[in-house]
Amino acid sequence: MITLELPRLAAAAGVVAAYAALCLRVRTSFRKRHGTAAAAGSGTVLVAYGSQSGLGRELAEEAVRALGAAGVGARLAALGELSAADLQTCGKALFVASTTGEGDPPDNAAAFVDRIMGGRPQLGALRYGLLALGDRSYARYCAFGRALDGWLRDCGAAALFERVEVDRADPAALETWRHRLASFAGLAEPNGAVAPVMGYWRVRASRHLNPGSAGQPVHHVELEAVAGPEADAASVALPRWEAGDLLQLVPPGADARPRDYSIASLPEDGAVHLLVRVIRGPDGEPGRMSSLLTGAGASGNVFQGRIRAHPNFRLGDNAARPLILVGNGTGLAGLLALLRQRARRGDGRNWLVFGERNAAHDGFHADELAALERADLLARCDRVFSRDGSSPEYVQHRLARAADTLREWVAGGAAIYVCGNAVGMGPAVHDTLAGILGAGRLAQLAAAGRYRRDIY
Repeated sequence: MITLELPRLAAAAGVVAAYAALCLRVRTSFRKRHGTAAAAGSGTVLVAYGSQSGLGRELAEEAVRALGAAGVGARLAALGELSAADLQTCGKALFVASTTGEGDPPDNAAAFVDRIMGGRPQLGALRYGLLALGDRSYARYCAFGRALDGWLRDCGAAALFERVEVDRADPAALETWRHRLASFAGLAEPNGAVAPVMGYWRVRASRHLNPGSAGQPVHHVELEAVAGPEADAASVALPRWEAGDLLQLVPPGADARPRDYSIASLPEDGAVHLLVRVIRGPDGEPGRMSSLLTGAGASGNVFQGRIRAHPNFRLGDNAARPLILVGNGTGLAGLLALLRQRARRGDGRNWLVFGERNAAHDGFHADELAALERADLLARCDRVFSRDGSSPEYVQHRLARAADTLREWVAGGAAIYVCGNAVGMGPAVHDTLAGILGAGRLAQLAAAGRYRRDIY
């Protein structure tokens, strides 16, 4: 599954990390000239983030480290954890605001939108900077970041610099953010961008999963970590990751933007497994990255990349709970990793609801799922094929038909994980869950980490 954070802007993390390193080098001389109170002020700076896939949080964490290197105290918090009083008393703040789907706030910002942005607290004492993450392929580009910026101004807060918007990994926008952050911390402008530090990943296998499908080809792709960019580079030990994490790969090219893929495997499987659908442009030509991962000559291709933690989709505190796993298409990858982790722990309290087109061609990993059922490691498996009946059925329809069972699972402590398309499946499943459980109850589950989404 490709996910964009919006989606997942790896280059940004590398840029800010490079900035933090610069801060470390200049901190001593800066303190001699200006003392320990940097331009950001002697008080603690609030660094707040709204993040769906984890990149917004990653950038916020890098900003905290950069401020610390400049001698500026900083407090990190998800937007949903904040109160109006937090904003009224912090003095200065940095906001990292991602937009998910068609203009929606991230799940960890939903409570902030409902509780705080519905009012107009007096924020005349607040000075702030804002980074908005988005994707121009969506109609409401950076909608949440723009809404947050407008709300802060309406409440009397003063922007220390104009909102910085990032379309995926636009290098110019990232450089602008880097300079704004440097100015905020009271440091001289850094000299140019530094590329993120990444390892190398080689395709060792690419297998077509759905020959004859009415949809675009989907491949099971396996990659190994290697020592360098050469096709015959030696293999190296895999880094560690958890179910729910992502592999970020950079296509060849000077200004290439990274792609994030949900990992279907665990380190014990010996490779990173992905599910990759061939993406075609308006001209019908396959996308560059999907071609390199799925084409006839894919095996042996080497990419720069890294494992990127995705805390919002890990098991975390839900490890001891029953799981309801809902997804479609290549979204099965993220759910499959969770199932594999549960199977290794012998926990079969898992219910999978997964949708594709036709059972005859689109039964991704059907043998593995059947084996989990036989071993009592998958309590229920609903495979929903939209084109096999007289009328289309999608995962949201299957959930509605199983409403009583879903309520029973949730009452018994189950957590819900949703992985798949943000335009069709994601909103439809969300609305169905809200109809079954009640919007208020679903919001409570999200706040407690029992409703988690990885939608793209």
